[in-house]
Amino acid sequence: MVQGNNVKSGTKTSAGRLSRRDFLKSSAVAAAGAFGAPYVITSAALGSGARPPASERITIGHIGVGGMGGGHVSGFVMHNDAQCVATCDPLKARRETWADYIDAHYAKRSTSGTYSGCATYNDFREVLARDDIDAVVIAPPCHWHVPIALAAARAGKDIYVEKPLGLSVEQDRTLRETVRRYKNVAQYGTQQRSGRDFRFACELVRNGRIGRLQTIIVWCAAGQPGGALKGKPVPEGFDYNLWLGPAPVAAFNNDRCFNRGKNWISDYALGFIAGWGAHPLDIAQWGNNTDHTSPIEYEGAGVFPTDGLYDTATDWDVWCRYTNGVKLHFMSAGVAQPTLNRYGRFGSYGTLFVGTKGWVNVDRGRAYANPPSLLRSVISPNEIRLPESTDHKQNFLDCIRMRSEPISPIAAAVRSDTISQLSDIAIRTGRKIKWDPEKEAIIGDETASRVLSRPMRSPWHL
Repeated sequence: MVQGNNVKSGTKTSAGRLSRRDFLKSSAVAAAGAFGAPYVITSAALGSGARPPASERITIGHIGVGGMGGGHVSGFVMHNDAQCVATCDPLKARRETWADYIDAHYAKRSTSGTYSGCATYNDFREVLARDDIDAVVIAPPCHWHVPIALAAARAGKDIYVEKPLGLSVEQDRTLRETVRRYKNVAQYGTQQRSGRDFRFACELVRNGRIGRLQTIIVWCAAGQPGGALKGKPVPEGFDYNLWLGPAPVAAFNNDRCFNRGKNWISDYALGFIAGWGAHPLDIAQWGNNTDHTSPIEYEGAGVFPTDGLYDTATDWDVWCRYTNGVKLHFMSAGVAQPTLNRYGRFGSYGTLFVGTKGWVNVDRGRAYANPPSLLRSVISPNEIRLPESTDHKQNFLDCIRMRSEPISPIAAAVRSDTISQLSDIAIRTGRKIKWDPEKEAIIGDETASRVLSRPMRSPWHL
């Protein structure tokens, strides 16, 4: 049963999602000139300095507003060409807090000094049923990422979906094909692609500045053991059954739902091998020019908790191989340190490209290189230049208007997420996993192949 809880009035209405989109797109195309010259729409052109009229703003519903989801609310309200009109979360206090935040933000811009236009919902399906919402930001717990994104795509919404992608390769592939079918703009939340250092490091690699690429070393934060097993009463104002959704029935407690622990429980996530690994693996794929494929072999070992609620890998050490001969070494941070010490002292996550003439490493702090002169390189106009974005959210909004592919498309997300999926399968089975990236199938291992899909609790399905 849909359990909506719209506690606010004054919800924004419009002439209709498609007509507004068509208007915005046609306006952008017209600005390109009579001869069809290429036109790149910018945040300035869209009114970053002066707020556009309501009919020209992209309306956004936020589904999942805890943690990253709340951060997305505070980020999108700062974009003048967007209008946040809904918050949705099974925790009442959370959705109402962020709705109040949105209203307070817009009230500061209102001539009357008041605003009450953000509606709140318990059930995401009510958000998707609104014809006046153009796009949704999807940031609930990991096990909901793909099911909600699928529903949003089928409802004709454009999508900003948090990482990691799916709980299985089947989920990932289903979302990719659905986005293709419905022609949604779908941005993956690997925002490092909108960072200058990440783009520059990948351009150095793609243009041969480090020679022939041989090895990519990727590492990220490790998982954690622990988690209380004892159940607790469900708090008032929390729709726990909806929170569980497609996951198995289990007793509620805070470690399961409200702490970071939900990222380390296999009913809801693959652990940090995917949740954190998504970021540096995405950059590895970008620099290796393999957004269209994945490694063909996976072999390694992992450490798993032996008691407590958390059951995903706490540490791992996986070697992968691409068809082009490049090797990918994917590790948790503690495991990676002895390897990284040969290159220098780096942070708790990163992507290190090693070539025949040098190396370059990048994380959210800075880029490092050997020889250091690599960082003073200039990528000329006639060399490989990667798409440029300086703001992941603005890139999403711009692409909605232009109906173009965002900086982090779902097709690329599926391929990088596959690395996490198959690495997890390799360390759990203790066997080498051989992968056919064309058929997207495991070769010669029927038992491992079964893990490429995952059952969902009725009535939820792909």
